[in-house]
Amino acid sequence: MCLPAAYKEKMKELSLVSLICSCLYPEARKNIMGEFEDMEVKPINKRASGQAFEVILKPPSPTADGSYSITTPPKKRDMSLEDIQKKLEAAEDRRRSQEAHVLRALAEKREHERDVLLKAMEENSNFSKMAEEKLIMKMEQIKENRDTHIAAMLERLHEKVLLTLKTSKVWGEQDFLKMFLCF
Repeated sequence: MCLPAAYKEKMKELSLVSLICSCLYPEARKNIMGEFEDMEVKPINKRASGQAFEVILKPPSPTADGSYSITTPPKKRDMSLEDIQKKLEAAEDRRRSQEAHVLRALAEKREHERDVLLKAMEENSNFSKMAEEKLIMKMEQIKENRDTHIAAMLERLHEKVLLTLKTSKVWGEQDFLKMFLCF
């Protein structure tokens, strides 16, 4: 049972990088693939599709710590009431800090939303003012055009009346003016 545990321990120590490098650079592994403190790796079979290795474990040294096992968890130290209290306080501080951070983020988000809303309202107000000003200017222009058109029509009518007065001898000037003023 001691040999598989030692094997597992040595396989942990075996560097994957050295294995990968040895597979990529075959000239570096002509004699022995790798030699470690308590383990030796030799190539068994070379193929185009892959590589086989032989792992030779050396016997464990008398100074090695045999009590360590992968399957047993490390021993926990006894915690004092003071240590527990410190950990609880630290956890509470972390919780408060995280809560404050979340509240700060929410406040920033609300402020940003408020700023966006104010900006939208301001732009809407500016748009309304500009639209109103344009409408007033357009109405004034239409009124001026209408007045100019009416004045031009009256002028043409007046010229026609004068022309008719000059050409028509049937009507008297006084009667025609009375008729013109009735319209």
